[in-house]
Amino acid sequence: MVKNIIDWIDARIPMTATYNRHVGQYATPKNFNFWYFFGSLALLVLVNQLVTGIWLTMNYVPTAEGAFASVEYIMRDVDYGWLLRYMHSTGASAFFFVIYMHMFRGVIYGSYQKPRELLWLFGMLIFLVLMAEAFMGYLLPWGQMSYWGAQVIISLFGAIPVIGDDLTLWIRGDYVISGATLNRFFALHVIALPLVLVVLVFLHLIALHEVGSNNPDGVEIKKNKDENGWPIDAIPFHPYYTVKDIMGVAGFLIVFCYVLFFMPEGGGYFLEKPNFEAANPMKTPAHIAPVWYFTPFYAILRAIPDKLVGVMGMGLSIAVLFILPWLDRCKVKSIRYRSLIHKINITQFTVSFIALGYLGVVPATPELTIAARVFTFTYFAFFVALWVYSKNEKTKEVPTRVTH
Repeated sequence: MVKNIIDWIDARIPMTATYNRHVGQYATPKNFNFWYFFGSLALLVLVNQLVTGIWLTMNYVPTAEGAFASVEYIMRDVDYGWLLRYMHSTGASAFFFVIYMHMFRGVIYGSYQKPRELLWLFGMLIFLVLMAEAFMGYLLPWGQMSYWGAQVIISLFGAIPVIGDDLTLWIRGDYVISGATLNRFFALHVIALPLVLVVLVFLHLIALHEVGSNNPDGVEIKKNKDENGWPIDAIPFHPYYTVKDIMGVAGFLIVFCYVLFFMPEGGGYFLEKPNFEAANPMKTPAHIAPVWYFTPFYAILRAIPDKLVGVMGMGLSIAVLFILPWLDRCKVKSIRYRSLIHKINITQFTVSFIALGYLGVVPATPELTIAARVFTFTYFAFFVALWVYSKNEKTKEVPTRVTH
């Protein structure tokens, strides 16, 4: 009976063929390691954000008068509302942590190189939409940091010549941050951006399965096939990597649940203390800073004295990641077989990014501002140096087949 139902469906839509192509018989390299957990974890956290977000909207009131009170109502009076809210807010931080680790894996193993340039571009578009989604969601609790954080970020668009003032007014929907701003951010956060995000994730997966997954050796497994056309160094995604990913999910959920139940505010890094006060346009917080996952780019903005140049620097720090496949001119993908200078360059880039993240959280002082400028320089120096040395880089010999 089940077979008849499946056959009836397959005659009308290729359900089984699609499952086999993308899951059951998808050829994956044998040598995946720890770093390859984060792709499946990103899907898990995306589902968490979508599901908890839907439930939160059932009791949320997107007005300047009711937003903060509705969040308090969710936290205090809705059955398990506190859990849903913390799953969503802590889930946002978990999402960015997983995405940053996923992107870092792509950098160290050269997953952006030919033939995966489009795959990388889809991934970067996902990252960009996630940043917009997180920023607009950050305003919705209508707390002090939500209000003033939005005030600072939206005002940056005013630095754009000619169209800056009109653009700022268009984004706010009013002459100041008001209920109109909250309402349009709510619509974008709940409807428009999630739709775009889901489409981009779908395209990202389609692009991945068309060119095949990269691996820690950077070896193209499709080059070596047996008499049946199956890559010699590949195994089916199911059941081998579904079991592996379940182990990764279990480990992730242990850590996530510990944070969720014992430190959901993350020491003020996930949910800032001022955000537990209702938005007050007449009272400015002592120190305004974005959530931790925005702080590296905020530190670059703050390190540059001129406002317009700072906005351009912050935008460029994200835009330059889009052209990474064309900046790296080396034929070797994986860091395992790249030169010492490449390893040093990636190390200093990682240190710069983490240092900028810290400097974006703490209040600015003259000494810390100088440090932020130094790390801003080393951040961009990574891309310039990569373009210079990668073409004639002395690399190790890459094996013809994957290693274990």
